[in-house]
Amino acid sequence: MSATLAPFGLRPAFHPSGLDRAQALANGIVSGYSSNILKGQPIVYGTTANGGTLGTIQPALATGTVTGAFAGVEWTDTTGRRRVSNYWPASTAYQTGSCVAYFYNDINIVYEIQADGSMAQTTIGNEYLFTNITAGSTTTGLSQATLGSGTAVGNSGQGQMRVVDIGQGVDNNWGDAYTIVRVVLTNTQFFGAFTAIA
Repeated sequence: MSATLAPFGLRPAFHPSGLDRAQALANGIVSGYSSNILKGQPIVYGTTANGGTLGTIQPALATGTVTGAFAGVEWTDTTGRRRVSNYWPASTAYQTGSCVAYFYNDINIVYEIQADGSMAQTTIGNEYLFTNITAGSTTTGLSQATLGSGTAVGNSGQGQMRVVDIGQGVDNNWGDAYTIVRVVLTNTQFFGAFTAIA
């Protein structure tokens, strides 16, 4: 059973085409960017409205748009050594033009995420917000973002993700204390908002 809270952020489960490839964005993170970006952490493109730098990615907020999930990064540090990491270490400087950020941003990707509470089968179709969106470990490099089980959005509201199924692990069932569910993103920068269904 999913009786233990052990979140892993957004983890791609499948894509209808069978391909859930990460995008590689050259210079995708600003040199010296001051926050960690962890594998599986929800991300957005930087805009003037969200205080970011155009053409780069940054962590998403607990409300608002979500573009996808962070997958890793590589760069050449200021000593000339090539670095590859599953997370962006805060305040890292790199040689100009050497950074490549990897992230999932296809609207058709179905992700798995652990809820911060119990989820029933009746939650399929409901939209939710993220909780613990910046939590994670710099030891493992993994996000600990969760689906907020108490953040269900009504038909007139806008969530960040919609539950479409249960995670397919043999030890995961509806009603478990910290259910792992499958979700699609519903409020994205590329495609706009998809409101909750009746």
